[in-house]
Amino acid sequence: MESLVSALESFRGKRVLITGNTGFKGSWLSLWLHNHGAEVFGYALPALPHSHFNDLSLGSLIHHRDGDVRDLASLKKRFEEVQPHAVFHLAAQPLVRLSYRDPVQTFDTNIGGSTNVLECVRLTDSVQALIFITSDKCYRNIEQVAGYTEDDVLGGNDPYSASKGAAELVFAAYNASFFNQRDGLIAASARAGNVIGGGDWAEDRIIPDCIRSLQQNTAIVIRNPHATRPWQHVLEPLSGYIMLGSAMLRSDHSVSGSWNFGPREDEVRSVDDVTREVIKVWGEGSVKLDGNQNHPHEATLLQLDCSKARTELGWSPRWDFLTTMDKTVSWYQSVHQGSNALSVTQKQLAEYEKSNRD
Repeated sequence: MESLVSALESFRGKRVLITGNTGFKGSWLSLWLHNHGAEVFGYALPALPHSHFNDLSLGSLIHHRDGDVRDLASLKKRFEEVQPHAVFHLAAQPLVRLSYRDPVQTFDTNIGGSTNVLECVRLTDSVQALIFITSDKCYRNIEQVAGYTEDDVLGGNDPYSASKGAAELVFAAYNASFFNQRDGLIAASARAGNVIGGGDWAEDRIIPDCIRSLQQNTAIVIRNPHATRPWQHVLEPLSGYIMLGSAMLRSDHSVSGSWNFGPREDEVRSVDDVTREVIKVWGEGSVKLDGNQNHPHEATLLQLDCSKARTELGWSPRWDFLTTMDKTVSWYQSVHQGSNALSVTQKQLAEYEKSNRD
């Protein structure tokens, strides 16, 4: 199986277009590929003032262009300018609770915007690799204990989950109708578990909410302490996306299709586990249950079966839950204490590349 570093090096000199590169995952991916000699181009909404993208001053390292994937004409122009060899589609409305407040934006972005990306790939002959990222919530959640496999039923009751399931169906149609018929292009969809890591400043996410509370010396408020999620460091699924892309650039058609990326089954933890580990690593803090229980429905059990990625791609998680929590919280703590965000991020990228797990 190809090593991670070899996979990263396969992007050297390649033009890589990343949608959603101003987001949390997109900024980590952009810097990582830039480190290994890729010519990285971005297309995304403007970065929020407090964001990992701005923490890194990433705009000075890569070729970024503000844009909305819902704007097909603008997106087409970006593809025509870049003529990318590889495309990573990460742009999305990523929040479940926001999808209840604004379902139209969620469907427009996650289905319509994603369709626009697929159409631009169809029209751009230079593209050799498409990694189309959706979510572990694309599966119809029946609260089962066993992990969902790539062949399980897609769908969802909340607007976010439904939008991701629908995006997967659109991808499958484009892949079967167009991409599989074209020489030199391979496409795959990737479904990742809940990602955490330094530099996520989004509202209504467990880690940034915890960090904001700790920085302000207030109690961490949690809604569903017993809800379990496949928590993993952001570099885990990104390494999977990179390995997929590398295989595509080597013309390995076996990677076409859909892939799960998540932690080992014995590493799935509850929201309560996460918050208490945050406090432990930070060194102080407290937690309390949200007294307002009038919240939109969110799934309680969620887990992925990632055996396909392990056996067929040679991918497996490198950092266990405790290591993931230590790396995540220490990133915020170091930056809070005055360390340079780019230096801290680069250090963790190097540590991840060197790490191995039995």
